[in-house]
Amino acid sequence: MTGVQLPEQDEATTHERMVRRFPQSEESALPPPAVQEAIAAVTALLDGNPPQPTNLTHLVLDMDGVPPFHQRVYALARQIPPGETRTYGELARRLGEPGAARAVGQALGANPFAPVVPCHRVLAANGRSGGFSANGGVSTKLRMLLIERARFNGPGLFDE
Repeated sequence: MTGVQLPEQDEATTHERMVRRFPQSEESALPPPAVQEAIAAVTALLDGNPPQPTNLTHLVLDMDGVPPFHQRVYALARQIPPGETRTYGELARRLGEPGAARAVGQALGANPFAPVVPCHRVLAANGRSGGFSANGGVSTKLRMLLIERARFNGPGLFDE
């Protein structure tokens, strides 16, 4: 897959964004089986079905045109299991580049594969949410973490 588009506020806006992001793509009434599988997996993740959120690492991504550093960040982010989080700084350290937290954030901000590359599972320092470039911004990121029953530093993100 060359990219993923999370839903916008309505179908027409989603379609417009997809045409802008993927101008070389052809529309099809019935997507190929691999795309149908990806749609079903992403939908299940966003719906919170099955009961345990699924990992999307089985979906194949086309990294043509993706800068090498971004590819490394995306590969590492894909290893974060549903319901867990990491920080930008943690990813930078795991990449062997401890001063690159901001570059990790920029790579994730350019992520063309959300949520297959689960950038929503990466937080800023001290558990702050950081940004999220999909429709709805940070509130979408937090909703996705809620669906996954995310936990870090003890209780769940949304436990009182």
